[in-house]
Amino acid sequence: MAADETTPLLPHGTAGNNTNSCQSSSSSSSNTDGENTPTNDNHHNVNNKEKQWSLHPLTLLTRLHVETRILLAAFLITTSFSFTQVPIFYVFYLMECDDFYTRHPPYAGSGDRCSRNEIAAGTATDFSFLAMSTTICGTVNLFFAGWLVKKIGPRLALMAQVLVPAIRVLTQILGVLAGGRFGIVIFQATQLITVLGGPVGYILIINIIVGEVVSPARRTPVFGMLQGCFMLGQAVGYLTGGMIGDAWGIRRPFEVAFVAFLISTAYVQLALPYVSPESMAGGKKAGSKAKEGVAAGFFAPLKVLAPQRVRLRNGKEIKHFGVLILCTGVFLGVLATDFAAMLIQMYATAVFGFHQSDNGWLMSEFALMRAVFLILLFPRIISSGRKWYAKRQSKRQPRRDSLSDQRDPATQGLLIRPEQLEAPMGTYAEEEPMVTQPPTETEDTHFDLFFLRWSLVADGLLTSCAALATKKWHIYLAAAMLPFASGTAPAAKGVMTEMCSPSQRADALNALTLVENIGRLATQGFFGFVFAALAEAGKPHLTFYCNAILAMIAASVLIFSRFPPNGSELIEADDAEGHVDGSS
Repeated sequence: MAADETTPLLPHGTAGNNTNSCQSSSSSSSNTDGENTPTNDNHHNVNNKEKQWSLHPLTLLTRLHVETRILLAAFLITTSFSFTQVPIFYVFYLMECDDFYTRHPPYAGSGDRCSRNEIAAGTATDFSFLAMSTTICGTVNLFFAGWLVKKIGPRLALMAQVLVPAIRVLTQILGVLAGGRFGIVIFQATQLITVLGGPVGYILIINIIVGEVVSPARRTPVFGMLQGCFMLGQAVGYLTGGMIGDAWGIRRPFEVAFVAFLISTAYVQLALPYVSPESMAGGKKAGSKAKEGVAAGFFAPLKVLAPQRVRLRNGKEIKHFGVLILCTGVFLGVLATDFAAMLIQMYATAVFGFHQSDNGWLMSEFALMRAVFLILLFPRIISSGRKWYAKRQSKRQPRRDSLSDQRDPATQGLLIRPEQLEAPMGTYAEEEPMVTQPPTETEDTHFDLFFLRWSLVADGLLTSCAALATKKWHIYLAAAMLPFASGTAPAAKGVMTEMCSPSQRADALNALTLVENIGRLATQGFFGFVFAALAEAGKPHLTFYCNAILAMIAASVLIFSRFPPNGSELIEADDAEGHVDGSS
């Protein structure tokens, strides 16, 4: 260290010594030394600038807060997925039109040759099969992504979930070029690639990364901002993809999406923190992990839904149903709230005559308002609510230590085990352990559960107000107001991670995502049938009231979801016990 510190001073020291020892020397010699000194300094400064410049891009990424890097990754990846969502329906429309005229005489009339009921019906049928195959393959991808995280870690698993869709988009470009029935078959076949990488898997893994590297007090707000970044990415991707397709042709959005996936993959590798699979085990015994087979690890998330075994202070063992009831309430909540965007679009089309452009702006407004609420308002609501709830409960309940984080508060949020830190490479800026603030609130997760219940109540009230719309601008107002009750999903994730032990955290998020996906599937069929029946009876607005009633039922179910009793211990399957100090 001393040599490094004195090396830049050598030219000055040499010049000074020569001056003192040779006072009788000529002035030309002194001038020569004086001229050499700045030359050496300039050479050293250039080397320093080159060194700083070579590290600048990576240093810029690593200096960003880890939460910011995760949120930016969510936005980039979601935007990449959304580029093709609008053009893909139009591609099916054109391919179905081409296929129709291969089996029928050429079009000889005026106007759009594709404007036929047979083509519209065929497009709807083929696109429905595409949606069904995407959903089924996405559900399998959910289990695969959860298993992959345990094998190679969340960062490499996320890279796989982003890189595989790039291959899928590349094959879809071939489908666009082929056109006709063969192009439709190519698109249908590409959905099998979703098993290895797709939108469901990457959302799960990003949530797992948040659960691993973010401190308990920050998890619920970050889950909310993460959901907001998903919505913002969708809004940007939908509009940009459609505009690119209109301006440069229907194939261009797929090419842009392919490049965006590659950029997102590189960003994940460079910017996101490394968490090893071993550190995610939460202290799980190596022997039990080795005995776990592939099938058992693949379906491990389903075990989280089983009742938990809890040992009370007096030694008595009981079964705790908090997680099961939570997932039941979340399922009913998704069943009630996830159809809101589609419902308001269908209602606007049927009653107010909204066209494609009107619905496009309506959905963009809905997604943008959800993003604004979740990114800007939701964290502040959680922070203020926790302080209020802590004061309210301080006289009733003692301090509850978080079940999922039992380490010393001085090391809370710090990656301190060697396997958690990635060895720095010569061209990379060194990754320092990530330090997050320890939880300072004692009633964090209690308020999150409280907020989760009342968020569903607010959603029911706002949804019922949408039934009162009598003018077009009322629909736009409803689309702007409904997102302000969209904090249910992130609040549920925050509560779920606190109810389970560290070794179950990834599986818990996986199970909750599975429940949400099943709820989305169910709501499309259930409320689609309800709306069709009520519309046929001339009363489609009653669908909003049915939606609101179901949201109230979901909030009522969540009343029975509670944390384990004070001082109790969670008994895991491998006899490893996690400490619980919550309130009932």
